[in-house]
Amino acid sequence: MLFESASKIGWQDIQEKLKIFDVHIFGKDIPVNLLILAAPVMLFFVVAEYWYSKKKNLGLYSRDGMIGSISVGLGYLVVTALINVLTFKLVWAIYYYLAPFQLPVTWWSFILCILAYDLARYWGHRIAHEQRFWWASHITHHSSDHYNLTVSFRLCWVDQIKLIFFVPVVIAGFDPIMFFWVHQIGILYQFWQHSDLVPPLPRFIESIMVTPTNHKVHHGRNESYIDVNYGSMFIFWDKLFGTYKEPGEKPEWGVKQPIRSDINPFYLVFHEYIDIFRDIFHAKTWKDRWKATFGRPGDYEGVEKF
Repeated sequence: MLFESASKIGWQDIQEKLKIFDVHIFGKDIPVNLLILAAPVMLFFVVAEYWYSKKKNLGLYSRDGMIGSISVGLGYLVVTALINVLTFKLVWAIYYYLAPFQLPVTWWSFILCILAYDLARYWGHRIAHEQRFWWASHITHHSSDHYNLTVSFRLCWVDQIKLIFFVPVVIAGFDPIMFFWVHQIGILYQFWQHSDLVPPLPRFIESIMVTPTNHKVHHGRNESYIDVNYGSMFIFWDKLFGTYKEPGEKPEWGVKQPIRSDINPFYLVFHEYIDIFRDIFHAKTWKDRWKATFGRPGDYEGVEKF
């Protein structure tokens, strides 16, 4: 078997290790999932933000947008739960059969895994803004014309295809369980970024970490805010690769192309895929079909620049 090492953890060993972290509910062992465990805490903060917005008349929420965001989020949790084992087994298989070596499970390898994961996420996120095929699974997250904590729930139900961007991290030899935890921590970290109530933090934090202040820029549809600040946990990737934008003018939330429904979760998740198939069907040449699928979002005729 290619690059197989006898010291690599096997699938049976993985299953035994994962059982250690199972949650016992009503006498049954439920595989741990940080996203599901954190859901009640996130909903608490959503209610608190909603209440504060109402009390102060800030207009951070709309009824349709809130329902749409929560519906999309619940659908994402269901899909994730259904394919969790399959996704994890795929990660393990890449590690077991393709990684030329394995890194020890230590505090420093955990930090390295976070850095490697976030670097891969930066590029995956950037490509999702630069190629329409990947934008189709990301526009869901940018579709709200409000900015509040529920925006973090707007995750496309087929986001798991973006696992391809993390293959280099797995091949680097990080333990699959470690990768599993880092992945979920990375998603959870993004929750608080989507609040308009958090004030700017000390400058040394703002220059290293992704915060609500520098992430709000990414969600603006202002011309100067398009295609910037892609970082998920660390903002210094943007500074390193030339995509950082200092917060300035007030962001206008959402995307430039019209969103016909802010409440229907199926529309919010799949509308861009439908538009792609429509454009492929009506395209007259293979060059146009390629551009309609993998060109820059908004460049193809009939689709406005987001």
